[in-house]
Amino acid sequence: MTDDARVSGLSDEERLAQLGYTQVLARRMSAFSNYAVSFTIISVLSGCLTLYLFGMNTGGPAAMTWGWVAVGLMTLFVGLSMAEICSAYPTSAGLYFWAHRLAPPRTAAAWAWFTGWFNVLGQVAVTAGIDFGAASFLGAYLNLQFDFEVTPGRTVLLFAAILLLHGLLNTFGVRIVALLNSVSVWWHVLGVGLIVGALAFVPDHHQSASFVFTKFVNNTGWGSGVYVVLLGLLMAQYTFTGYDASAHMTEETHDASTAGPKGIVQSIWTSWIAGFVLILGFTFAIQSYDGARTSPTGAPPAQILLDALGATAGKLLLLVVIGAQLFCGMASVTANSRMIYAFARDGALPYSHLWHTVSPRTRTPVAAVWLAAGGALALGLPYLINYTAYAAVTSIAVIGLYVAYVIPTLLRLRKGEAFERGPWHLGRWSTVIGVVSVAWVGVITILFMLPQVSPVTWETFNYAPVAVLVVLGFAATWWLASARHWFLNPDHARTLAREAARAASPEPVDP
Repeated sequence: MTDDARVSGLSDEERLAQLGYTQVLARRMSAFSNYAVSFTIISVLSGCLTLYLFGMNTGGPAAMTWGWVAVGLMTLFVGLSMAEICSAYPTSAGLYFWAHRLAPPRTAAAWAWFTGWFNVLGQVAVTAGIDFGAASFLGAYLNLQFDFEVTPGRTVLLFAAILLLHGLLNTFGVRIVALLNSVSVWWHVLGVGLIVGALAFVPDHHQSASFVFTKFVNNTGWGSGVYVVLLGLLMAQYTFTGYDASAHMTEETHDASTAGPKGIVQSIWTSWIAGFVLILGFTFAIQSYDGARTSPTGAPPAQILLDALGATAGKLLLLVVIGAQLFCGMASVTANSRMIYAFARDGALPYSHLWHTVSPRTRTPVAAVWLAAGGALALGLPYLINYTAYAAVTSIAVIGLYVAYVIPTLLRLRKGEAFERGPWHLGRWSTVIGVVSVAWVGVITILFMLPQVSPVTWETFNYAPVAVLVVLGFAATWWLASARHWFLNPDHARTLAREAARAASPEPVDP
């Protein structure tokens, strides 16, 4: 009997039970809805454009254009490796559960513990990055429409308001969120087409191909062009985050062992194409490089739209961008809360009994939704005193998520032929793709912890290493002091008590 037959003959609920979990969350999502969540969180209209200023200063058009091509290819390798494992283990626990199943038995719990904590850090940071970017663009629109003065304090207030909106939608509008995630795919596709079409045909002047593909700009203060180009990869790599959402939503998806992996891979390659078209559209349409870079709106893409299309059309298309960013943040809170729910279900967060509670009305983890929103707000607050804080948040998102992404791949490589594949797998290409994935993540993990601006001062310091070390230190201390005795240990009294309490809780019903 092949591995495919062993797994694919089971229903979604039977496979989940085989993995050790009872179906609690409502399984309402189709394969397209699963893909839509990851595509929405990648959101080229969010990631590409919110870090466009960073790209303009850190390598310029050449680094943005070719960096997107290179990073997209490497991300596809990482996603393919993840998708194969997702097919074998379709559960909302996702990455840390995969690590536990793939690691040697003696160290399996430790691998899972630290994978889970990196995943939590990355998920919270990517939510912060998305909604902070939306706040920045909303501030730019308000500045253009109502002469709203954009200050760090006001940007943080807009950031908090957007997180509140996304928390409320994920608490009370569960069915609306599912619908909006599907709408979001078409919003992004049509939005990119509309914006790029307008930028291609309306302006009288466009930049040359030489400018778009070879123009190098360095406003970082660093003397090494190679170093600056490598730093500039953050724009693309940050955009390609969050596609693990397809894995975290598998307990709510029909045909999860195939829909989940397909959602991961499809969201990456469709975003790769859409993002490349978007970057070309904006970069060719730049009327004044320095004018856009120093725009009083604080958002160069907004200034590019205004300069190229005029005030009315520019502001209307800016609203298209803001809408996409709001869709993206909403989906990120959804996926983030599912990961928190699953991790808390295994007792891995402080006050876990609170964070894994499920609303009997909506069958969603409401407390986890608000923890996701509150954690994201906390990560964004340093912007009040550090003007490079946004780039640091995006670095934290990349480091946290990609370390968590690649650990299961590393363990799968170590397992070799003993790995039991799901119905969706890479066949003989699995090892080659896995090796490339691990090597790439090793490079970017080091790269995005390095200083991004020179000279390095308290105002320009990249605090990504500090955030990573604080979370890692907390997780390591808790592991050594307590968690190593009970985490994912089915025979420990603490685990037995938690399972008994869960069994005694009221059974949720569909609304």
